[in-house]
Formats: sequence, structure tokens, C-alpha cells
Amino acid sequence: MDGVDSNGVTPRGDALAKWLGSVRARSGDLAASEAKVVTLLLSDPLFVGTSTTAQVAARAGVSAPSVVRASRAIGFDGFTGLKLQIARARGTTEFFAPPAALTDGASTAAVLETSVRAGADALTALSGAVSLAALDEAVAAVRRAEQVIAFGAGPSATVAADAVFRLRALGVRTAGIPDHESAMIAMRLLDVHDVVIAVSSTGRTASTLAVADAASSAGATLIAVTNLYKTPLSDLADIALVVGGVPLPTQMAAAGSRLAQLVVLDALCAALALRDPDRVGRAERAGIDLPDIS
Repeated sequence: MDGVDSNGVTPRGDALAKWLGSVRARSGDLAASEAKVVTLLLSDPLFVGTSTTAQVAARAGVSAPSVVRASRAIGFDGFTGLKLQIARARGTTEFFAPPAALTDGASTAAVLETSVRAGADALTALSGAVSLAALDEAVAAVRRAEQVIAFGAGPSATVAADAVFRLRALGVRTAGIPDHESAMIAMRLLDVHDVVIAVSSTGRTASTLAVADAASSAGATLIAVTNLYKTPLSDLADIALVVGGVPLPTQMAAAGSRLAQLVVLDALCAALALRDPDRVGRAERAGIDLPDIS
């Protein structure tokens, strides 16, 4: 269970393998339908952990109630409890937890200070992490693009939305597609004249990787905005804007990384405006009668 799934996402092998071993040890006396569910769980835990009861039942060839019974038979209170344990084994629940540096009795001042420090650390890391050559390439790619599409999942969607707003104001034909299915369709309609900006702090988000892969396969230029080099997303990208930052995934690290991602995209837009002065005029005309949005 230490391999890479179809989207290039590497699970936390040791913890997940150990947990699957405990499941295997509890699955010796199951009804036939329950055994099918557990067999699927052992062979593809990431599918089970990210699917609905109906989806697991369909793939295992059993009824939905059998999925619930199988979950209970191996020691969980139901299918939701099973999915939660898969998430814990993978480490994905850590994203929603407060930082380890804070104790249960931490004061509001300590919480705020920790958040401020995380943001400051992320911005400090940015100047040393991002490649100036890559930023130049990204500006050039956006300048010549017929259209730009930005995509991010979860918290990264807010960064993608900011990129859409800023680039559109500079006269770039830009769109943001929030849902995965629509994004996949849109990616397959792109060509070499288009640019896709894919945002993912970890560089391993399955839905973002799928969208990025579809864009790359269609011939579009793929710009990754991410935290780390040598991840599936940064390796797939034509241009990687890597912002650095503290180790992921943790909630505060993700918040800090979003600040750094916003700054690097702000730099991209500022450079675009400087190198193509006509865009400044377009931006002024675009917002001439808007209410105060500062």
C-alpha cells in the first residue's frame, strides 16, 4: 500500500499500511458480501475513503447496507467511522486541527500570535523559494495566452479566484471554474494557446492533479502555484511558482501558504502590467464606474 494512485498521490505509506494490517486481522469471519467490501478496502483504501456508501457498494458488487455491516463487522460504528479512520491513517485530518504548538488552554493572544507568525514565516520563505526565472516565464505565458483558467480545490480555490479577478482587470481573458467536473470538461477543450493556473499548497490534491493533467494533455501551458518542489503538481507543470513555507499539511501552514501564494500572484500581475502598459489603461476602464472595492 506504499504506491502512488492514479492521480499521482502518494499516501502516508507506513501509517496506512499499519492500519490496514489491523483491519486484515479483524476480517477473518465475515459474510460473503461483507468480505467483498473489506477486500475492496484492503486493495484500494483511498477509493473507499473518498467515496459514498453507494459508490463503494457498486464497485464491490454488494448492497449499500452490506457496506455499513462490513464497517461494523471490522470494529467501526458505521461507514462514516471507517472513513474517518482512513483519513486519520492518511494524515488528512491534520489539516483541520489547530497547530501542535497550541495547547487546549492557549489564550486568544497566543492563538493570534501563532497565526501571525505562520503568515510572516511564509512570506519570509517566499523570497528565497520562488524562482525569478519561473516568474518571468509565467508572466510571458500569460501575456501571450488567448485565455487563462485558474483552478484550486478547498482553500486553494480562494487563491485561484483572486488570480481570476486580478488578471481579468488587466484585460486577460480569464475564468475560474470551481467544480471539478466542469473544470475537467473545460481542460479538454483547451489547446497550446491557453494557460492554466493550478493552485495546491501540497501539490498532491487529487482533484487539482486531475485537472492539471487534463490541461497538460490538451497542450495548454500549466503554471503551478504550490509550496514545494518535487511534488506531482510541480513535476507536471511547465512553470512552477514554488512559494516554500513550513512543512505541510497543517492548518496554520496552509493559511500561511495562501498568503505567500497571493503575494506571488500579485507579483505576476504587477509585472504583467509593467511590461504591457496598455493593460493599465484597460484596468482603469474596466473599473471606472465600480463602487469602492478597496
